[in-house]
Amino acid sequence: MIIETELFYGLILLTIIIHFVDTLSYSVRLNSVKNGNFALSLSLFNLIVLVSRTANTFQGPLIGKMIDNSIKMNYDPIIYVRQVVFATTAGTILGIVFIPTFLKIFAKAVSKLEVTGSVPSLVVQSLSKGNIKRIAKNVIRPKRRMLKGIRLKDIPKRLLLLNVLITGVYTIGILSAYYSAIYVPENRLAASASSGMINGIASILLTLFIDPKTALITDEAYRGKREYGDVKALVVVLIATKLIGTLLGQLLLVPAARLIAFLYS
Repeated sequence: MIIETELFYGLILLTIIIHFVDTLSYSVRLNSVKNGNFALSLSLFNLIVLVSRTANTFQGPLIGKMIDNSIKMNYDPIIYVRQVVFATTAGTILGIVFIPTFLKIFAKAVSKLEVTGSVPSLVVQSLSKGNIKRIAKNVIRPKRRMLKGIRLKDIPKRLLLLNVLITGVYTIGILSAYYSAIYVPENRLAASASSGMINGIASILLTLFIDPKTALITDEAYRGKREYGDVKALVVVLIATKLIGTLLGQLLLVPAARLIAFLYS
C-alpha cells in the first residue's frame, strides 16, 4: 500500500470530521434566528469549528505523504484519492443525519453558556458522565415531516448553482493540487502549493456571492421581514447543494489536477 493503513484510515476520518462540521455549520443560523442569540451561538460554534480546522492541519501532510510515496513507486493513486473525496460526501451525509440532534444539543449548550459565561467551563461540564448520558438520550432520528412546509420559491436559483460549483472546487482544492504532482513530479512542490490558491479562489467566490445573500435572508428573518421557514429552506438548500458539490468533486478532480500540472509543466 502507498501509505500505512492506519494513516490512510486517519486521513479518511479527518476528512469526514471536516465535512461533518462544515455541514453542521449551516444549521447554526436556525438556532440563531429562533432564539435570537447570534453572538452566543457564534462564540460556541467557533469552538466546534476549531476541531475542524485542527483536523485540516493534519490532512495536508497525510495527503502529501501518500502522493510522495506514489511518485517514488511510480504508481497512480487515483483510487485512494477518490476514496478521500468520497469521505467528503460521507461526512456531509453524516452531518445531515445529525443536524436535528445537533440543533437540540446546541440550543441547550447556548442556554448553559448564558449561565456559566465561560466556554471552558461549559466544555468541562459537558464531559461529565451524567451529561454525556443525557446527550446520548437527546439523539433525534431525522423524519420527513421535519421538511414539511419548506418553500423554495424565495431562494435564488443562482445561489444554488453557485454553491454547488464552489463546494465542488473547495472539495477537491487540496486533493487536486497534490494529485497534480503525479503528472509533474519534477515540480511537485510548486504544484502541491497551489492548493492554497484554489481554495482561496473558492473562498473569494463564497464571500462575494454566497455569504452576503444568505446573511441577508437570515437577518430579514430575525427582524421579522421573512418567515422562519425561509431560513429553514435556505439551510436545506445549502446543505443539499453542498452534498451535490462533493459529488461534483469526483468529476472535477482529474481535470483540475491536469490543469494545475499543465501550468507547471
